[in-house]
Amino acid sequence: MTGYLDHLTVERGLAQNTIASYRRDLRRYTEYLATAGVRGLGEVAESDVAGFLAALRRGDDDHPPLSATSAARAVVAVRGLHKFALLDGLVPDDVAHEVRPPTPARRLPKAVPVESVVALIEAAGSLEGPRGLRDRALLEVLYGTGARISEAVGLAVDDLDRGQATVRLSGKGGKERVVPVGSYALRAVEEYLVRARPELVANSRGGVRGGALFLNARGGPLSRQSAWSILRTAAERAGLTAELSPHTLRHCFATHLLDGGADVRVVQELLGHASVTTTQVYTLVTVDRLREVYATSHPRALT
Repeated sequence: MTGYLDHLTVERGLAQNTIASYRRDLRRYTEYLATAGVRGLGEVAESDVAGFLAALRRGDDDHPPLSATSAARAVVAVRGLHKFALLDGLVPDDVAHEVRPPTPARRLPKAVPVESVVALIEAAGSLEGPRGLRDRALLEVLYGTGARISEAVGLAVDDLDRGQATVRLSGKGGKERVVPVGSYALRAVEEYLVRARPELVANSRGGVRGGALFLNARGGPLSRQSAWSILRTAAERAGLTAELSPHTLRHCFATHLLDGGADVRVVQELLGHASVTTTQVYTLVTVDRLREVYATSHPRALT
């Protein structure tokens, strides 16, 4: 076990927290094997590895049952140990190869109703002065384009094509995509550019700092932390109790599009997902909504 952990530290360069987690998992594995009468890796059978996974999920007097995510991490550590032992010539077979980590439950994205999004945006725009115009424009852009928060605060004025009603977003890995901008977002940004941004630029002691679209009170580019604060303040003013984050508006963008009949592959392109599989998690939310409507509306569904 020590040689494997050294390999992960030196050759793989894993973080110390990861190494510490692997060490705990493997220590528990060796204790399990010892209790089962297995004296070394050469005596381990596939059933021992599968039994360890079952024990993790079941728990015992000394350990609570592990979640699928935590159990999966432990199994990955064990599989890595056996593969390392095989490559190092310590064992003749990789008995852990066929033991698959449990699949964690898919965490559905959180979305709020359209009415709540509207209330949020209205609350952001209710502040007096340039700040209210900026905050409204920012939330309109987040909801109207499905942009990630990093994409929104990273926008330059020139990224917005007001004539074509599109915006160029720079996503993960530097991949760019051009997405439409709705009339509400476009109108909010226009008002912000005319009535608010020049005042924010004037607050900058060093003059204009680049062409960032969204500026803070000192005339510099708005940060992700400030964007989070804007949304949280707007949620409080709107009296919304649901847990919200800037990413919530991206989830709302996708969910509301699919609820309105948009094709999942179109939503994939708009979100900038490399795989449609990533986008399909939103279809689960839509199916839940359809089931709810069916259960409350169909005469043969009522109980």
